[in-house]
Amino acid sequence: MRAQPTASHYIDGGYAEDAAGAVFDSTYPATGEVIARLHAATPALIERAVEAAEGGQAVWAAMTGAERGRILRRAAGIMRERNRELSELETLDTGKAISETLVADAASGADSLEYFGALAADINGEYIDLGGSFAYTRREPLGICAGIGAWNYPIQIASWKAAPALACGNAMIFKPSEVTPLSALKLAEILTEAGVPAGVFNVVQGFGAVGAALAGHKRIAKVSVTGSVPTGARVMEAASATTKHVTLELGGKSPILVFADADLDAAVSGAILGNFYSTGQICSNGTRVFVERSVRPAFVEKLVERVKAIRLGDPMQEDTDLGPLVSKAQFDKVLSYLEIGRQEGATLACGGHAARVSGFADGSFVEPTVFTDVADAMRIAGEEIFGPVMCVLDFDEEAEAIRRANATEFGLAAGVYTRDMQRGHRVVAKLQAGTCWINAYNLTPVEMPFGGVKRSGLGRENGRAALEHYSQVKSVYVEMGVSESPY
Repeated sequence: MRAQPTASHYIDGGYAEDAAGAVFDSTYPATGEVIARLHAATPALIERAVEAAEGGQAVWAAMTGAERGRILRRAAGIMRERNRELSELETLDTGKAISETLVADAASGADSLEYFGALAADINGEYIDLGGSFAYTRREPLGICAGIGAWNYPIQIASWKAAPALACGNAMIFKPSEVTPLSALKLAEILTEAGVPAGVFNVVQGFGAVGAALAGHKRIAKVSVTGSVPTGARVMEAASATTKHVTLELGGKSPILVFADADLDAAVSGAILGNFYSTGQICSNGTRVFVERSVRPAFVEKLVERVKAIRLGDPMQEDTDLGPLVSKAQFDKVLSYLEIGRQEGATLACGGHAARVSGFADGSFVEPTVFTDVADAMRIAGEEIFGPVMCVLDFDEEAEAIRRANATEFGLAAGVYTRDMQRGHRVVAKLQAGTCWINAYNLTPVEMPFGGVKRSGLGRENGRAALEHYSQVKSVYVEMGVSESPY
């Protein structure tokens, strides 16, 4: 087992084991081999984590924002120093190509810690002049926050949740996905090394029951989850029992609109980035690519040529473009949708099958796939596949494209490709999505808020907006004269 951690959990500044918890394995998707064996948290261990978080949070919140910020920035520096090590661990756990994890996973986590570390000293309230008297507000931490992660970007998601939570003075108990449990433990190590007090960032492992226990715990003030729509709904229901704060970053079936005046090479690049990066396992992917009918043949020709050149291979080799899917279960799900697409009558422009990669007979590889002649009513156009599968649809008029793009229960992201910037701004203003791009796709700088609308979620990750979701406002009225009773 190549990546066995010191213990399954990280509580109160150190590793902790819970031998009474159910055993589960982390596997390397490229080979199917077990790389680590862990135990799920029992209720007793969850209570231990809550106790540790309460003690750590009191110490952490008493520090100034500047002090907290220095520690978070120090952690960012350590992450950057260990980027290769963290990236290799992430590739082992997720199967994503090392060429991606080197630039998009721990590196993004470090950016988040650095950004919110810089903001920590500037989290404050406002002064309100009321004539003779005045009021002011204080922006205070919530207390203990629970973070529930997804398996596609494990250390990035953990960092995106931890950084604003800790900047505001909260403690966090983080539960990674049971599919990718390893890198959050390394983040906990780094935060401790940087100077975060014991108990401020804890990691507990397990399945849905552990997440539900955190979401419903009466001493936890907030839960932030990244995952599927059904998972988000269950978490929100559990959180409602204690009316705690909730942030949900959920799934999508996002549209990319390519107009006839677009730079087609740039649009093809955006469609590839929005469908095949991380083997298509990104919640914001633009898997419905609407192309104006007059340029569709040229677009598809360029697209297929580029997609056929994507290199599948050993995820640990830096010249590999695409690794395997994260698990056998995800592999089976994606293959089932490839068959559904064929049965529904879509045209298979390229791909469409499991891929055979030399030396990786047991790997969960799938060919990058493009379906054309896709109709809105097809399941492949309406359901989130979460794999390297792109649907190309035709449209004739701008209003039609907007209407069809919005005809979904999801609203996470959207992209528009056009040289007409008036059109670009006009169209994104009408698209029902929380995160939009014009002439780009899937770029998520930490300075920009990220999140969805409709069933794709509530609240925002990143940007100054995230601070509002990890803090609460207290209003204080100050009477400078004499306050008289009216009776």
